[in-house]
Amino acid sequence: MFDFLLKFQEFLANVREVVRWQDLVDILLVCVIVYRVLLLIRGTRAVQMLTGFGIMLIFYYLAERFKFHTLHTILVAFFNINSFILILVILFQDEIRKALTQVGRNPFFSTTNTIEEVAIIEEVCQSAAVLAQQRVGALIVLERETGLKNYIEAGTILDSRVTADLVVSIFHPSSPIHDGALIIRNSRISSAGCLLPISRDPGIHKELGTRHRAALGLTHETDAVVIVVSEERGEISLVHHGTITRDLDVNGLRHQLLDLLGLRKFEARYQEKMREKDEAASH
Repeated sequence: MFDFLLKFQEFLANVREVVRWQDLVDILLVCVIVYRVLLLIRGTRAVQMLTGFGIMLIFYYLAERFKFHTLHTILVAFFNINSFILILVILFQDEIRKALTQVGRNPFFSTTNTIEEVAIIEEVCQSAAVLAQQRVGALIVLERETGLKNYIEAGTILDSRVTADLVVSIFHPSSPIHDGALIIRNSRISSAGCLLPISRDPGIHKELGTRHRAALGLTHETDAVVIVVSEERGEISLVHHGTITRDLDVNGLRHQLLDLLGLRKFEARYQEKMREKDEAASH
């Protein structure tokens, strides 16, 4: 046992001589960057494209190993550093833009307490239920960490408190700002009539209309959460990180929003506060 401890101490001494503290920090930074990149491209078409690059690298190795001169010449030209960087920028432009937007972070509920946050989610869910029942189309965007300032400024600035009645009235067909997205930022209706980017993904189901494609387009580029109400089917959908969950009822929508925004543990406190308010009003 004593010999083992001596050898282990000698091993640590050798490691300290070879490995600097800067090396450890360097490795940690690389791990964090790789982890963030994997989170960024998870569930996007970038995964399939990276798989394609991996297959091409395997062919490059085999062509070099087995002396397939023509194939090797073509792949060498493809993996030339200048052309390769240009190809990466063109193919991954959406992912690169999304990564750069993460530099500026904007907490969704930065100015509210948790009870008010849950109350806002409740108002959004109730408005979505009314709109779906009336078969009125709607796009409701919840800004999270990635700022949506460009989309907000392109719409009609409201800066209003979030209420179900106001949301329903905004999307009423007679409203001049019904044709576009409503964006909630810092727990207030920041803007309405906003135009969102349309997803170009060819894999989107053909029966999904412009609202769903706009929601997918925005969530491919940002971490926003989007509620879509279909006027054709009276269906509520929830879109985030480029994925869509369709045909939700009001309870399913509420539960998913609370989970996504990390507010589930505060739901009981909100319900208790609402009961106290109702009791006070009855007396």
